[in-house]
Order: sequence, then structure tokens, then C-alpha cells
Amino acid sequence: MRYWLHTAPVTSIVIPAHNEARVIGRLLDALLADPSETETDIVVVCNGCTDDTARIAAARGPRVRVVEIPVPSKHVALRTGDDHARGFPRLYVDADVVITGADVRALTEPLRDDASGVLATAPARQIPLTACAWRVRAYYRVWQRLPAVREGLFGRGVIAVSRAGHARIASLPPLMADDLAASLAFTPRERLVVGTARVVVQPPRTWRDLIKRRIRAAVSTAQVEQHRRAEQRPGAEQQRRPEEPSARTSKADLLAVLRGEPRLFTGVVVFVAAAAVARRGARKAIRAQDFGTWLRDESSRQT
Repeated sequence: MRYWLHTAPVTSIVIPAHNEARVIGRLLDALLADPSETETDIVVVCNGCTDDTARIAAARGPRVRVVEIPVPSKHVALRTGDDHARGFPRLYVDADVVITGADVRALTEPLRDDASGVLATAPARQIPLTACAWRVRAYYRVWQRLPAVREGLFGRGVIAVSRAGHARIASLPPLMADDLAASLAFTPRERLVVGTARVVVQPPRTWRDLIKRRIRAAVSTAQVEQHRRAEQRPGAEQQRRPEEPSARTSKADLLAVLRGEPRLFTGVVVFVAAAAVARRGARKAIRAQDFGTWLRDESSRQT
């Protein structure tokens, strides 16, 4: 049976977690802090874990259901979470971010109004940069101002969907940039960044870890674009797509940032340098069609 019977609408939260023992507790504690939020269904899918992720999650009590699968795959974990989740709206939350129950309620409210046309929501980002190297801080000050970054649902670690929204993304193939693919599956009118909801996203603390993330982003963006081009070939099944072809940053975007805030010149230089290094680092993987190697940033998981 795919969904459990329940007498009231239930918000389900699916958390895929691969060796997240250092951070899963802080996310679950934030979600469970509101004792009145008893109708939230939390499913932690431990995929290929070799650490204490499952034990730590299970120790949070009966409001958290833990499912363990042997394969270390986020895509498989998300689909497994769907099989165990009880209702809608449904949130997909990365284990290394922090979001509260109140923020979850703010995200789901627009999804309960069918007349709004909103099928997917995401929270505003809070990125604490104090502990980061100066080049990392400079990079993110520019990155957060880019139009695609402000308006897209990706890079937040949280996406909420209605039942209809879930139907839109359920058939997506296994992609590294699952959040980018999900964001691009909705038109700007169908998706909404909810300013009253906040998620804390820990950034990489070192330049080396930032480059790891950017290489992963470059490789995964290339994969998403290949998938979208394949769908648009003659004979391929056509689906309605948003206006923007990708989430890549253009020169015009960076010039607009500089015109608005000339003081960010150094940050733009750092941003361009990081993009150039990441492109070089991603070429080999893209040529080899290696879309399975996950360059994980461990510095952002420091407590």
C-alpha cells in the first residue's frame, strides 16, 4: 500500500540521508521543537549508511520513521521515501540543512490553495558565512544576488510540492542536480519562494570545498541540460517547460550585479575565477559521462 490511511491532512517530510550522523540530529530537533505539530509525518531514508545516522534519527522518537536501504543513492532514497510517506503537501529536505516546523507550515500553505496555481515552493536561504574563508564569502555574496539563484527552487535543500506538483516531478530520471531539475519542471507561475520561510544552508568553509561544490554543480548542470535536449528531440515525448533554458549565469547577470553594487567587484572576480576552475575540473567527468561521482563537501558538516 503506497499511502497510509489517516483521518486528517498530513504533511509528509522525506529526508534522504547518507552518512549524515553529524548533522541529522540538528535538523530533526528543529522540526520536532514544536510539540503542537503532531500531524507532520517525517520519514528519514538512510541510504547506504555506514555510520550512526539511523540510530540518531530513530532516537528522536515515534514522530520520526526510519527506513534503511542498502544502496547509497539519493534518487532511490527519494522514491523510497515516497513509498512510505503518508500524505501531501510533501517536502523533500536534505539532511544537512535546518528548517523549523513553523517554516514547514509557511511552505505548505500556498500548496493547499488549488486556485493559486502554485505547485511547488521553497524557503528563503540563510547562509552563515562567518566561519568561511574570505574567497568563499566573496563568492556567495555575488551568488545570492543572481536572478536564477533568487528565483529558482534549487540550492536550498528544501522543496515542497502539492499532489499535482509531485506528479510533475515523480517521473524525473536519476539526476545529480535533482533540485535544479525539479525547479525547472515548473514555470515561474507554478513555483514560489516563500519569503516568510527560512532554511539555514551551511556553505563550504574552504576554497577547496567550494570548488568541489562548483565542479559538482557544473557536471550536474550539464547532465540536466543533456536530459532536457533529449526530451526536445523529434519523436520524444514533449512536456511543458518553463521559459528559462537553464540556470547558468550569464555575463549580463554579473554586469547587472556590478551596476547595482559596484562594491562587489572583488566578489565578481572571485566568482568568475571559481567558475573557470570548476569548468576545467568538470570537463573530464562530462566527457566520460560520469554523473555518479559525488564530490562531497565535508567542511560544511562541521559542528
